[in-house]
Amino acid sequence: MSSCTANLLWMSPPVTASPTAARYRDLDAFLGEVERRAYVMAELATRNPDDALDLVQDAMLAFARRYGDRPQADWAPLFHRILQNRIRDWARRRKVRQRWLGWLGGTEEEGDPVQQAPDRHSPPVEQRLDQAAAAERLQAAVAELPLRQQQAFLLRVWEGLDVADTARAMGCSDGSVKTHLSRALASLRRQLEAYRI
Repeated sequence: MSSCTANLLWMSPPVTASPTAARYRDLDAFLGEVERRAYVMAELATRNPDDALDLVQDAMLAFARRYGDRPQADWAPLFHRILQNRIRDWARRRKVRQRWLGWLGGTEEEGDPVQQAPDRHSPPVEQRLDQAAAAERLQAAVAELPLRQQQAFLLRVWEGLDVADTARAMGCSDGSVKTHLSRALASLRRQLEAYRI
C-alpha cells in the first residue's frame, strides 16, 4: 500500500454502524426494559404465567413488526396499547371458553395435572419477608380489580405513563382514564386498609 493510500485511510472518518443497526439496538433495549413489567401486568390479568408469557411475546412481536420504525417517544403507548388489546382479547376468549365448559359440565381447572402440581422450588411461607408479603397482598388486590381499572392503575402508577399516553394505550378518553384510576385507587385503599401502619 502506498503512503498516500495509508494517509487517506487514516484521515477518513471511522466507519459507524448503520442507522438500521442502531434502530434495532434501540428497539431491543426498549423491549428489554418493558419486558418484566409487561409480564407482571399480563400475569395479573390472566393469573397464569404461561398465558402471560404468550401475551407479552405476541405483543412484542406485533409491536416490532408494526411500529419499530415509529419515533421512540411513541413506543411506550403503542406497545402498551398492543399489550392491553391482547389482554382484553384473552379475557373475551376465556369468558366464551368458560361458558362452553359450564354448558358441557366441565371446569377449566380439570386441565393438565403437571401444570397444577405444586412447585417444590418455591420458598416456604415462613421464609417470606414482610415486604414480600405486602407486595403479594397488593398484587392480589390489583388482580381483583376490574380489567379497565387494573389497566389504568398499572399504566399510570406502575409504568408512569401520563394521562394522554395511557388513554392512547387503553383506547379511551383522558376522562375515562382518570375515572378508572380513581375507582382503582379507592378500591385498593379499601382492600388494603387493614394492612396500613
